[in-house]
Amino acid sequence: MPISRRSLLKAAAAVPTLSLPGVVRAESQSTLRFIPVIDLAFVDPIYSTAQVSRNHGFMVYDTLYGMSSSLQVSPQMLSGHAMSGDLLQWDLSLRDGLFWHDGERVLARDCVASIRRWAARDGFGGELMDATAELSAADDRTIRFRLKRPFPLLPQALGKAAINPCFMMPERLASQDPFKPLTEVIGSGPFRYLADERVQGARNAYAKFERYQPRTDGKPDWTAGPKIVHYDRVVWTTTPDAGTGVAALQTGEQDWQETTPHDLLPIIKAAGDIETRILDPRGYACMLRLNHLQPPFDNPAIRRALLGAIDQSAFMTAVAGTDPAFQVSPIGYFAPDTPMASDVGLDVFRGPRNYDKVKADLKAAGYNGEKIVLLVPTNSLAQKPLGEIAVDSLRKAGMNVEYAGLDFAVVLHRQLKKDPIGQGGWSAAVGNWQGIDWLNPPGNTNIRGEGKVAGWYASERMGPLRSQWLAASELAEQQRICREIQAVAFEEIPYIPIGLYKQPTAYRKAITGILDGTAVFWNVRPA
Repeated sequence: MPISRRSLLKAAAAVPTLSLPGVVRAESQSTLRFIPVIDLAFVDPIYSTAQVSRNHGFMVYDTLYGMSSSLQVSPQMLSGHAMSGDLLQWDLSLRDGLFWHDGERVLARDCVASIRRWAARDGFGGELMDATAELSAADDRTIRFRLKRPFPLLPQALGKAAINPCFMMPERLASQDPFKPLTEVIGSGPFRYLADERVQGARNAYAKFERYQPRTDGKPDWTAGPKIVHYDRVVWTTTPDAGTGVAALQTGEQDWQETTPHDLLPIIKAAGDIETRILDPRGYACMLRLNHLQPPFDNPAIRRALLGAIDQSAFMTAVAGTDPAFQVSPIGYFAPDTPMASDVGLDVFRGPRNYDKVKADLKAAGYNGEKIVLLVPTNSLAQKPLGEIAVDSLRKAGMNVEYAGLDFAVVLHRQLKKDPIGQGGWSAAVGNWQGIDWLNPPGNTNIRGEGKVAGWYASERMGPLRSQWLAASELAEQQRICREIQAVAFEEIPYIPIGLYKQPTAYRKAITGILDGTAVFWNVRPA
C-alpha cells in the first residue's frame, strides 16, 4: 500500500531523534543546517541565473552596495562615493579591512574586473557600461567611473539583490571568460566555501570567514548593513523532495528549509516548534519560456495565438493551492504591486479558456503540428507542477508536445543549446523568478530583446524604450514607458507570463534572526 507524503510527515513527527542529545545541542550552537530549494549546480553566480547560485553567491562574495528589504541601496563594501558636479564622474571608495578568502587584500582593480565580468552577463550592468566612457582603479581603494551621460541608477545597478548581483571577485578570477563557469570559489564575503566537502547533488558546506569585518553602521537588513555571522558552519543538504525536508525539520535533523510546500503548511503549523513565514511579499513570477530560434515559436503569430490557452490561475493553483493569499493572477511583464506594473494586455488572460478557438487561431497562424519539446525540471518543487499544467494546456490547444522531464541542472545546460530539437534542442520551458527580478526594464533580462538570453528573444523596439526609461526622471514618465513596453511585449511575446505565487519558508523555533528578502545567513543565530 503506498504511503502518502502527509502520512510520512505525521510518522516522522512521532519519532524521537536518535542522536545523543548533548551532541545535537552542541552542533546546533555551531552549525546551521539548511535545505536549499534545489541542488547547487553552478558555484559561479555570474554565469548562472539560478536563484540557488545567487543565494550561494551572497554567502561567499560581497557587493559594493547592499539592498534592504524595502529595495533601498546603501554602501556595503564601500565607505561611500563622491560625484562630480556634472554627475559624470563617480569615485567609489572601498572601506578598510577587506580581504579575500585566500588572504590577499581587496583592491580596486579586483572590483573593476568584477564589474566588467558581471556587466557582460547582466542587463542592468550592460546599461551601466554603455553609459560608461572609462572604468578604472584610480588607486588601490578607489573605483572610478567616467560616464558619457549621467546614470543616477549606478548604485541600484551595483547593489541589486536580483539576479545577477554584482559580486566582487579577485582579479585573476574576474578576468576569466564570463560565458564559461568558474569552478574556483574565492570571495570576500562572510563565509568561505568548503569545496572539499561538496557532494554533488547532496551537500555544500561553508565556514565563517574569521577575517570578515562587518560594517559598523546601520542595521542588518537583507544584503545591507552589518553582516554578522553567529554560526561557525552552514551546511546545505539537498533533499530528494520537499516532503522529506519537512520531515527532517520535524525530527530536528535540519534547522531551516528554504521552500515549503503549501499543502503541508497545516501539518507544519500543528507541530508547534516550527515557524513559517513569507520572506519576500513580492513573490515568485513564473514564465513559459519560448525558443524564438526554432519552429514553431520562431513565428510571433503562433506565440500570440498560444496566449489563449494560458490559464494563469490554474498554473498558480498547481504550485500554491487555492488560498488566494498565496497567488496573484493575471500578471504581465513586471511584478504585480510594484511601481512599473500595469494591466496593459492582461485581458487576454481573463475569462474561461476556449481551446477550440485557440486551435483555430494556431492553425491560422501557421502551426502545422510540429513537435514541441517542453523542458521540465522534475526535481523542482515549483517548476514540476508548472510543467505539468503547461503540457496539459498546450495539448488541449492541439499542439504536439513531448514532455521532457529532466534534472534541474540538465535543464539549465540544455536551455543554452540553440540546436533544432532533432539535435538535442528544445522548444519551451517553464521557469520561476523572484518578483524582484521583474521590477523594471533593465532588470528583467528576459524582455531586453538583445537575443542573448535563453529563448533568444530579439527586438528592435525594446532597446530604445529601455533607453527612454533610463533617461526618465519622473516616476509617471517611467510608468508610461513601461506600459508601452508591456504593450510591445504582448505583441512580440518574449515569453508568456503564467502568474505569481508567494512562497513560505519554514524553520525551527530553535533559531532566530532570519532576515526578510531571500535566504541569507548572517544575523541568524540560536534562539
